[in-house]
Order: sequence, then C-alpha cells, then structure tokens
Amino acid sequence: MLETFFTPRGIAVIGASRDPYKPGYGVVRNLHDIGFQGGIYPVNPAASEVLGYRCYRSVTEVPDPVDLAVIIVAAERVLEVIEQCAARGIQHVVVSSGGFSETGGEGRAREQVLLETARRLGIRIVGPNCIGTIDTHHPVNVTFTIGKPLQGPIGFVSQSGALCVALLMWAQNEEIGFSRIASLGNQADVNETEMLEVLAEDPHTRVIAAYVEGVTNGRSFIEVAGNISRKKPLIVLKGGRGTGGARAVRSHTGALAGSLEAYQAAFRRCGAIQANTLLDLAEWARVAAWQPLPLGDRVAILTNAGGAGVLAADALETYGLRLADLGEDTRARLCAVAPPPCITENPVDLLAGSGPAVYSVALDALLTDPAVDAVIVIVGPQDWFLPTSLAEVIGEAFSRHNKPVLASMMGLEASHQAVTLLRRYRVPNFGFPDRAASALAALLTRRRWLDAPPGKSLALLDPEAVRQAASSALQRRDLKALLAAWGISLPEEGIAHTAEEAVQLAERIGYPVVLKAVSEQITHKSEAGCVAVNLADARAVRGAFARIVSAVRTHSSDATLEGVLVQPMLSGGHEVIVGVRRDPQFGPLVLVGSGGVEVELVRDVAVGIAPLSYAQAEELLDATKVGIRLRGWRGTPPADRAAVLEAVVRLGQMAYEFPQISELEINPLYVLSQGHGALAVDIRGVLE
Repeated sequence: MLETFFTPRGIAVIGASRDPYKPGYGVVRNLHDIGFQGGIYPVNPAASEVLGYRCYRSVTEVPDPVDLAVIIVAAERVLEVIEQCAARGIQHVVVSSGGFSETGGEGRAREQVLLETARRLGIRIVGPNCIGTIDTHHPVNVTFTIGKPLQGPIGFVSQSGALCVALLMWAQNEEIGFSRIASLGNQADVNETEMLEVLAEDPHTRVIAAYVEGVTNGRSFIEVAGNISRKKPLIVLKGGRGTGGARAVRSHTGALAGSLEAYQAAFRRCGAIQANTLLDLAEWARVAAWQPLPLGDRVAILTNAGGAGVLAADALETYGLRLADLGEDTRARLCAVAPPPCITENPVDLLAGSGPAVYSVALDALLTDPAVDAVIVIVGPQDWFLPTSLAEVIGEAFSRHNKPVLASMMGLEASHQAVTLLRRYRVPNFGFPDRAASALAALLTRRRWLDAPPGKSLALLDPEAVRQAASSALQRRDLKALLAAWGISLPEEGIAHTAEEAVQLAERIGYPVVLKAVSEQITHKSEAGCVAVNLADARAVRGAFARIVSAVRTHSSDATLEGVLVQPMLSGGHEVIVGVRRDPQFGPLVLVGSGGVEVELVRDVAVGIAPLSYAQAEELLDATKVGIRLRGWRGTPPADRAAVLEAVVRLGQMAYEFPQISELEINPLYVLSQGHGALAVDIRGVLE
C-alpha cells in the first residue's frame, strides 16, 4: 500500500508557488527536473500556472490520474486539505508542512487530530514536517530540496530531513546514487519500520541505510529488520545516544543497561550494522552495495608508503580485523616482482618507485592467497605514473576475484579521473586508509551475523509447573522463590530477626558465614556498613548483627530493616552480575558481566535482547573480560561457564514471559569451579 509514495501515477502539489524561494515551487521544479512521467497538478487558487503546469483552485478539481498529494500549506489548513484529498479519492499524502509535534503542546494536539482524521478517512501520511520521498528509478521526487539525486542501489530512510539533504550533497560529490529516499519527519502515521519494509521489497534497492532517533515499536522493528538483513544489508545510524542512566533506578542493571545499550543490543540482534557517524553510514552503504562479503578477518595491505601501511595495520586491529599471514607462494611471487628493498611481509610495502606493473602482480598474488580474505590498496601521492593506470590495475584485479578490494589513493579528489575509474569497477576509494579498515569491519560484521548458527533455546522439563511456581512467587513478591522456580541455584541461607537466630542459622549452615541487611531502601549495602563477611564463630556473628542493626538506623530514617540474611562465606570463585531490565522500546534486556561491589565502576558488561539462545548468551559473555577469566586466566582453573550461561538464558526467558518484572538482578552470581555450578548470592528487583 505504501508503494504509491514512490510510484504514483499523478501528484497534486497543494500549496504550489511561483516563488522560486518557496518549498511549493521546489516540489514542482523537482518533479519536472527528475522527469516524472505522470500528471503534475499544482494547486493554488491565486495562480494560473507554475513552471508551465496548469494550477487548480482545489485538489477536488484535479483530473485523473492522481493518487498522491503533497501538502505544503500552513499547519492550520492541513486538516481541511486532508478532508479534500479524501473527497478526491487520494489515499496517500506527504505532509511537508511544519507546525506540529515538533513545536510543543499545541502542535502535538494538532498532530493527534491530523492522525485521527487520516485514519478515519483511510489515508496514509508521510510526515508531517518532512521533505518527502524520492525514487530515482520510477522516477519521482516530491521533495523541495535543491539538487538531483543520482540513480543507484542505496535506499535511505531518515527521521531528519536535513540529514537527507546533507547525504544527498555528499553523494553527488562522490557520484554515488540512490534508489529511494524517504524523509519521515514526525512519523505521525507511516513509521520507520513500515518504510524499511517498502525499501526491502524494491528490486532496485540493494542496500538500506537509515537514520533513526527512535523506533515506534521495538519488537516489531527487530522482527522486520531481521527479515530484511537476511536479504539485504541494513546500516543504521542512531541519533540521540543518551544512556538513560540518569534515571533513578533501584539496581545496577538499570544504570548499566540504558537506552543506548538497548538500541545497540537490538541492532546486533536483527543484523543491522550500527554506524557511528553520518560518514560511516554513507561509506559503509557504498561498500556494501559494491563489494562482496569477506570470508573472514584476515586482511592484506598493499602500499607504497610505509607510514600509511602502519596506520592501516593499526586501524585493522582497532576495528577487530587482523593482518593475514601470507603463504610461501605469495611471498615468492612478491619477491620475484618487487625490487629490493621492498618489504614482502604483510603490510606489503612496494616503496615509492613501484608502478602499476608491480602493483598488478602483487595485488593478484595477494587476492589469490587462500589466507587473505580482503585487500586494502594504498597509494601515496606521487607524480611518476598516471593514477588512472593504477586505478585500472586495481579495478581489473578486483573483477577477477570474489574478494573485497578497497582503495586508498590518498590526495585525490572525488572528481579525479582515477577515482571515477575505480567507481566504474565498483571499488570504493578512501582519502585515508583507516576509513577503509572501518568499512571492511562493517562487511565482516554482516558476514558473521549471517553465518551465526541459530543456537539452542531453553527447554523446560515441566514448563507448566515452572510457570505456576513462578506466578505464585511473583504474587508473594518472593524473588528467591521466583529464581528457584526457574532452576537458578541459591546458597543455603536464612533470615534472622535476632542475634541468637543468626547464630543458630550460622551453625546450621556452617562457619564462616556472611551477614547482610535485608532492606528495600538500601541498595549499596556494603557502602552502608550493612554487610559483614568471614564470620568464624558465634561471637563474631552476634557482634556483626548488632553493627548491622545500628548501621541501618543511621543510614536513613526511611530505611526499614526486615531482617538479617545469613549465608555461607564463599571463596575462590568469580563474581558475575546477571540482570534483566524492561526497556520501554524493546522489552526485557539481559545483562551479564563482572559483578561485585564495583560493578558500575568497572562497567564490564554486555547487553542483549531477551529471550536468548545459549549461543547468544555465550556471545554476550565472551564480549566481557569476566567471560575470558571464566575460561581460565593466567594459571587459574576454568570456572563453570555453563552454569553462568544457564542462568543468563533462564533469567532472560523468565523476564520475557513475565512482564511484571521491571528489573531483577543477581549480583553476585558466585561462579564455582568447572562442573560445580553457580549460586545467586544477592538478589534485588523491582516488580510492577
């Protein structure tokens, strides 16, 4: 249904103008300049024609065929015009007019009425407060911006009109073409996820780039974007990266898994490649459209400038790539052609005197090597051979091998003949080699996501019994019973209300023990003096109990002591944090990382979207330093990683099934040696 925004038969421009400096003129001009083959119908009761096209007093007078309207009138008049479009039978409208939710309370109310009216009339709206849509292949351009976009394979969806214009201007200088562009503005109706689906179905769109400041429905976005990523590269730049950690939360998880972490986790989950800058977005989209995916992370650098080769090697390491170990046959071919004292190890430095003939043999040798997954070709500024001849060599070599080849012919303008020649071969050129490494890393991210196995999900032996026990525990607000119902192990423990009860529990559990205050109002119990460790006998327990009672009283007048928890003193293991938090966009998030009292200072955590498979949980754990330590680090024996993964998967599934869990955290999850499990020592949570 939204296809009409890109392939209309006729377009009514409501608010068309004869003034070249007004948007109503720009839309008509752009439709004319792009060569739109359908009907162009300016609507302006005060004008007879615009750019030679007859003007109409009202959209109701516009002849057939007309199935798209562009509205550029004052915000107060938009509702009236929408009613007229409905009367004319137009069901697709671009509202370029501003004056809606971007302006404050009155504008938000106006936008809500606009949306309700459009839904009642069966009209779909792009906007308001947007520049509109472009399809270079149909062709159609209902924006009012200056410049004619080049035809190409990249689709672009943006919640910012200004970024659309900026990207178009950059692309024109770089001679990069687009298939479709959609500026969504306030997204009162048509949202980013719907528009991404439209671009995914377009046969001319090979890569989709998107600028988003937020998503309308997080779970829907993940599902749709995941389906898209299986077919086409999806590259996303997230605007507004505040972490959300400033919100007053009652667990470490809430502070560590903020808004930015949620979006990053969502993008990883659906295979969207997250760009960090607008330049990343543009360059990576171009590379994804032109280049094959690398099979792995092994990269060869071919250069005539040693310093540039060193910087490229540094950049590879920064972006998670590595220098390829060249095979003996490859080094022999390089030695045969490269004059001394050229360096035939990777990076391969041909020195300043080498020309296109040497580059040709060397590049072919590197691309033939099975140990090389991609090549970055660097050419420093020189004047002893024509850059076009070397560009020809690079392009020809790329066309003979199904491996990524990225060029960095430094110092050349985008309009230089050599760079133009590279573009014809679909070899991107970068002004600096570190940019090439960044783009290669983006390709590798996609390759790894596509190759990742689906992984095994949690299978409960008696799911109905688990859910019933969990529901009962939630009704009682008993977090420990909730975890126990889901099969997460807890240490033997008890709550004492007197010092003598604490001694009895300690003797039953076995010395040494730990005492902790049970108080909803005290989050950081160690700092408040509400934890006592390594208590070896009854006298120590009595003294610690008294100190904890006193500490709670002095901490805050609002603090209530519900009892003192007695647990065994554990030693020799690892402290891990595992938590879940409900994000307003994406639902439950799962967090795992280094635990203990300094968890927020260390910030060694990874965040995923629940539920998780075991493979996804392991990927999160492996992204942390504690995940490495659990494998065994510098002589320490391996810990029970399997038990940690089990806790992560079970906690995520539990949060996914029970939306009343706002936050729940185990810190620490005390991990014992391999095969001996992990214990949820300290638990806190927020239930709705």
